[in-house]
Amino acid sequence: MELFFDMKNLKRITHIQIEDIAPLFDNYRVFYKMESDIEAAKAFLNNRIFNEESVIFAAYEGENAIGFVQLFYTFSSVSLEKSLILNDLYVDEAYRKQSVGQLLLEKAQQFCAQQGYKGLALETAIDNPAQKLYEKLGWEKDYHCFHYFWQVKR
Repeated sequence: MELFFDMKNLKRITHIQIEDIAPLFDNYRVFYKMESDIEAAKAFLNNRIFNEESVIFAAYEGENAIGFVQLFYTFSSVSLEKSLILNDLYVDEAYRKQSVGQLLLEKAQQFCAQQGYKGLALETAIDNPAQKLYEKLGWEKDYHCFHYFWQVKR
């Protein structure tokens, strides 16, 4: 059975709803080959919200969170503007292919525009099938630069 979702099914997450999305966030991390740790997931999300380091929107079916998008704040020294990084997007497997991911992306775009940000950036795996959705929603692939990452040796 296909369900109907719209913007009314989306909520901005505060510390009160962390319990709602922590299992989804934990599943998201497990998907990326990390160990399950629900308490660490809750702590991480609480810290991001408490320190005003991210904005999180979640999609709900009734009282159950079924997907989320997390945006991190950043700035451009070149354009002298603030922008957002779409760092995390996850939809519970049972609700995929029902436009939940699209609604979360559209909510992120709406928030970005309403708050006066320059735009949204994201990076994704080369083989991620969601690229088609990103492009459908107006995202443009950046062919002009490479992304590098330096990791602290521990």
